[in-house]
Amino acid sequence: MISQFFVLSQRGDNIVFRDYRGDVQKGSAEIFFRKVKFWKEDGKEEAPPVFNLDGVNYFHVKVVGLLFVATTRINLSPSLALELLQRIARVIKDYLGVLSEESLRKNFVLVYELLDEVIDFGYIQTTSTEVLKSYIFNEPIVVDAARMPPIGPAALFMQGNKRMPGTAVTKSVVANEPGGRKREEIFVDIIEKISVTFSSSIMLSQGRPDLEQGYVLTSEIDGTIQMKSYLTGNPEIRLALNDDLYIGRSGISNFGYSGSSGTGPVILDDCNFHESVHMDSFDVDRTLSLVPPDGEFPVMNYRITQEFKPPFSINTLIEEAGTLKAEVILKIRAEFPSSITANTILVEMPLPACTTRVNFDLERGIVGQNADFKESHKKLEWSIVGGSEHTLRAKLNFSQEFHGNITKEAGPVSMTFTIPMYNPSRLQVKYLQIAKKTKTSNPYRWVRYVTQANSYVARI
Repeated sequence: MISQFFVLSQRGDNIVFRDYRGDVQKGSAEIFFRKVKFWKEDGKEEAPPVFNLDGVNYFHVKVVGLLFVATTRINLSPSLALELLQRIARVIKDYLGVLSEESLRKNFVLVYELLDEVIDFGYIQTTSTEVLKSYIFNEPIVVDAARMPPIGPAALFMQGNKRMPGTAVTKSVVANEPGGRKREEIFVDIIEKISVTFSSSIMLSQGRPDLEQGYVLTSEIDGTIQMKSYLTGNPEIRLALNDDLYIGRSGISNFGYSGSSGTGPVILDDCNFHESVHMDSFDVDRTLSLVPPDGEFPVMNYRITQEFKPPFSINTLIEEAGTLKAEVILKIRAEFPSSITANTILVEMPLPACTTRVNFDLERGIVGQNADFKESHKKLEWSIVGGSEHTLRAKLNFSQEFHGNITKEAGPVSMTFTIPMYNPSRLQVKYLQIAKKTKTSNPYRWVRYVTQANSYVARI
């Protein structure tokens, strides 16, 4: 049972506020924002998604820079509240096309209409975009997606040799194209978030900066097949996956393939499917049949813990270079084909608390690299653009002498990135069939592969 729901901007401005029960004080949005902004409990700099303050339970998630918040005085299941907030954000995005502060302010009448149908007196009614269509009568005011910040090549959808910008998927599910017609198309995303932990790097010879990459301690892929349909008439769709797809461990290792075009079976530890998916022929030919509901939804979620080749190798060395000095060497190498380009690459490394100054030595003639020392957080940040291999040297200066092992005070090295049109699991959409096709209407089908770092860490 939800008492209040509100959406805040990054500045703390109240964009949307709905009080369902009146049992929580009106100033809860300001109380929440001040608590989150100045959170310093338990040595953490960021507030947890769930916390209690003066008898009120606050639940929040951050979506595209906006804070979606729910409050209640009862002992509500945290997972239920957080899932509800995610679904409300998804429903609003389905109707507005673009989820941003501007789109919320321009469509506040439609947003409040949605909230009144999703939640009634604090009780959840439905979060289905398709069901809500029968009760929503306001038309969205379309916000130009081209004005949104660019998100790089990862936004590209593919259909054979054709390309479509990712902003094409930011249309409302109820708005028509200019001229009153609706463009028939469907978008499929295969998104994989990878978690890898490397052991410490090994120095090959004393006095030389040659390093050997540490071995992989843990590796995991959390994947999802997302679909967003703009098809009229709810036609049946058949989605075919790899023939050599297996579910459950079978003792087969798929380590050693090259990129997303390697050979060998695809082995999923476990998976689950959307309620609209029919599994009649899945065991026979790995084909999924479904009638897609309106809006964006996950067709399939899966997890892989079998070995796979990490897209980047990280080599790290830190050693003392005097009484109050030390040197750090970071080496990043891409392990995927040169035809694929990663973007938004950022390497971070926590430094000893007594670090006062850092001098960087970047490679000469390389454009787009930037290194910075965040003194308030005692952290090194290194952003990379392009190239297959890069090395960074950093000279550290300390305010006091070390009496222990410097490696215990620094690291680990973490890395964030996005790699479009690449997926380490090699799960592929072989074809996408639409039952309803006419001579005058042949729907467009767009497929996009994206790999992102979830937790990509190298120990020192």
